[in-house]
Parts: sequence; C-alpha cells; structure tokens
Amino acid sequence: MTTSTAPAHEEPILLTHLRERLRHGEFGPVPVLIGLVVIALIFQSLNPNFLTPRNMSNLILQIGVVGTIGVGVVLALLLGEIDLSLGAVAGVSAAVLGVLQAGYGWPGWLALLVALASGALMGLLQGLIIVMLRVPSFIATLAGLLAWQGVQLILLGPTGERLVVDPMIRAIASGYLSPLAGWLVGVVVLLVAALSLMRQRTLKAQAGLPHEFTRGALSRYVTFAIALTLIIGALNAYFGVPYILLLLGALVVALTLFTERTVTGRHIYAIGGNAEAARRAGIPVAAIRVGVFSLIGALAGLGGVISVSRQFAVSIGTGGGTLLLDAIAAAVIGGTSLFGGRGRIYHAILGALVIGSVANGLDLLGSPSSTKNIATGLILVVAVALDAASRAGKSTR
Repeated sequence: MTTSTAPAHEEPILLTHLRERLRHGEFGPVPVLIGLVVIALIFQSLNPNFLTPRNMSNLILQIGVVGTIGVGVVLALLLGEIDLSLGAVAGVSAAVLGVLQAGYGWPGWLALLVALASGALMGLLQGLIIVMLRVPSFIATLAGLLAWQGVQLILLGPTGERLVVDPMIRAIASGYLSPLAGWLVGVVVLLVAALSLMRQRTLKAQAGLPHEFTRGALSRYVTFAIALTLIIGALNAYFGVPYILLLLGALVVALTLFTERTVTGRHIYAIGGNAEAARRAGIPVAAIRVGVFSLIGALAGLGGVISVSRQFAVSIGTGGGTLLLDAIAAAVIGGTSLFGGRGRIYHAILGALVIGSVANGLDLLGSPSSTKNIATGLILVVAVALDAASRAGKSTR
C-alpha cells in the first residue's frame, strides 16, 4: 500500500514565480504597476474626472514626448552611459522640421525624415567624440546640450518660432483611429501575441527545453488581452485610439525585439554589465557605443517631431524645461537600472505613465507646478531605492 505525498493544495505557478523573484530582489514592473493603481485610485477619489475616457486619452497624448525620449534614455543606461543632450537634440530636430516645412515649403514627410536624420547625426557625432577622444559620456553630452541649444537659436532666427501647418505632421499627436479600426488593431495585436507564444513554445520544444505554458504564459496573455480590451473600449468612448499610442507601441515592440532577440542587443547588455569583460570577449564595444548613441539621437529627433505635432509649432522652448529630467526619471522610475546592463524598453513607458499620471491628476486638482516637481522627485528617489535594494538582493544570493 502506497500513500500519496502530493500536497493537498498547490500554489499557482505564477504566484510562486512572483514570490521567488520578490524574495531575491527582482521586483520587475510590480512596484510601478502597483504605483499606477494607487495613483489612479487616489486621484479618482479626489476628482471623478481622472479615469474618464477623455482624460485617459489626454494622458496618452501628454506622455508621447517623454516616453519616446525616455526610450532613448533606457538604451543609454543599458549601455552604462548617459546622454544629457537629448532635450537639446529634440529641439534642434524640431527646428529643422519647422524651418524646412514652414520656411521652405518642403513636404511634411520629407522634412520629418530630415529631422530624424539630423537627430541621428547629432547622436553619431557625440558617440564618435566619446569613443575616439575618450571623453566620458556625461561631459560629451553636456557639451552637446550647450552646443545644440545654440544651433537651435540660430535655426529659428530672431522670431524664435515657426508655425507648422502640414496636416500629416499635425496628425501624429492629434489624430485618432476610428472605433472599428481600433478594434481591428487590437485583434491583430492579440493574434500576433498568440503566434509569438506558440513560436516560443515550438522553439523550446525543438531545443529540448521545458515548453509548458499552461499557467504562467496563459495567465499573462489573458491579463494582457483583458487590459487591451478595456483600453480600446475606453478610448473609443472618446475620439478613438490616438495615433501616438500606436507609435509608442510600435517603438517599444521594435526596440524590444532589437535589444532582446538580436546579437547586437545582447552585446548592449553585456557592455553595460562589464565593458572590459565584453571587450575581452571580442564584442565590438566602440562600434556598438557609436551606433547606440546615433539611435538615441534619432529617438530624440522623433521626440522633437512629436512635440511639434502637439504644439503645431516649434519655438526656442521646444526640448527645454524639464523634458530631459522627466525622460531620465521615466526610465529610472519604470525600472531601468542606473548602474547599467539591466532594464527593458517598456520601462520608459511605464515611468512616463507614472510621471504623466501624477502631473495630470495634480492639474485636475489645480495644484501648482512646484507640487508636480516635488512629487516627481519623491517618486524618483523611491525608484532608485528599489533599484539599490534589487542589486543588494542579487549580491546576497
């Protein structure tokens, strides 16, 4: 006679995995997601307009610039570097767009491409200075910040402003999908996600690895499907899904595939973790640094284009103010490590949502800008403390 030793109740695999990660200091997006829920509950209780479809749509439009530039900050931090010129690069790219389109009558799409190329060129130049002259990225990009601000003033001239009337440029941050198109996009996204899960399972099976995804993967997929359905439904209750949301989503997916599914992407993580070890392993550290800084510049240029689209104009203030600091804060608050080699692209969007939600909620309450800055600073301190705790948890294993 044999007796069963199986426990009467098994803890769900997803909860077990989450508990183990938290025990070892691997917090992932959990603190940010909890923070977003808490922020939403607090501001909704103080002002019932916070979770309305109109305000959620406005929130997405508000985080477009910070989220895009924040993605560039994530790439820099993954590499173990920093770029302090991103706001100024965005300003110059926006000025190039405004001058070509409004001043010389170029087609919007062509002026946009030149603006992105300008951002990439500025990033390339700074990357070459860092690699060839061995100037620390902090100093090189700080010098770039000052230089590009001067270039922006020269481009805009004595008027200091250019109005942009091209409908395509304006639609980037002010256009919406029809309700039917929004649902069709949602269905396509879910189908692609399902096919990706099936492909991962097939590849693991071919490699002889465990490939069951009955609980963990399916739970994540169902959660994602429910969240996507609620988001599209809420946005369709206003004007529809904003184009800027599609742009941010495409940007996150493309750069996530690049950083996590390509050899170059894995090299970026390796360099950020230990540049000298990466060099000894044969990784082309210098070339990757230059390439990443060029890509970061292009992303800053895209941020400048989005800023022009939101304001219908470019001025000497475009790219200035707290934009750079907000972008850095978004990357760190979202979960990207300040110490290099750890983070994911979507962290920038999560962090931008936190910053945008706090600013949006305080605006609804009529709070001054000083309160928003204080709140963002406190959240940033908490995020860095969690990062330090995560590193400490890893080092004690």
